[in-house]
Amino acid sequence: MKPYRVLIFDWDGTLADSTAQIVSRVQTSFREFGRTPPGEAAIRDIIGLGLHDALRRLCPDLNDAQIAEVGRVYQTDRFHHSPPDILFDRAYDVLHRLQQHYWLAVATGRSRRKLDTGLADTNTQSLFFATRTADECASKPQPDMVFSICNELGVHPREALVIGDTTHDLQMAANARSPAVSVTTGAHTPAQLQTVPHLAMLDGLASLADWLEA
Repeated sequence: MKPYRVLIFDWDGTLADSTAQIVSRVQTSFREFGRTPPGEAAIRDIIGLGLHDALRRLCPDLNDAQIAEVGRVYQTDRFHHSPPDILFDRAYDVLHRLQQHYWLAVATGRSRRKLDTGLADTNTQSLFFATRTADECASKPQPDMVFSICNELGVHPREALVIGDTTHDLQMAANARSPAVSVTTGAHTPAQLQTVPHLAMLDGLASLADWLEA
């Protein structure tokens, strides 16, 4: 196994098959706010960021109060009407396999409440030694989540491998001076992922386990 001490996973699009659901919920929130909803490509670009930063990028003409209101609509709708999170095929087995060799952690643009709901939905609470959300640390691509997780676990950022499906994950890792790999199961295309240097681009979590063992 490759000599990392902790694997830091993104959640949406990396562990949870939730990209299409997020796109739909964002579009619904804009309609309820009386705005023309952004297109799918624009929304996929901002998945992984904290909610405020994501909405600011989607609609830079909105003021802070309007962003807060759209965010409130989105969070309320998502919390009360979203179906339970579902992990990608084989993800649960892969996590159990990797847990035998590494500490596992999560760094996500979700809120704490929504991540905790996702962990409960997927029965994965016990698998992760540390989790960080965008309402606890600066949003990706800032390195704060990586630093905070490493601080808690007593490891150096270079001993932490970041795994994500967006350039925001990869840039967070680069800003923390941590190694990273991408998976092509989520929001960003392979062409987008290639714009940020990282160790490998994989087609899913099963390939991650094989890559770590190579």
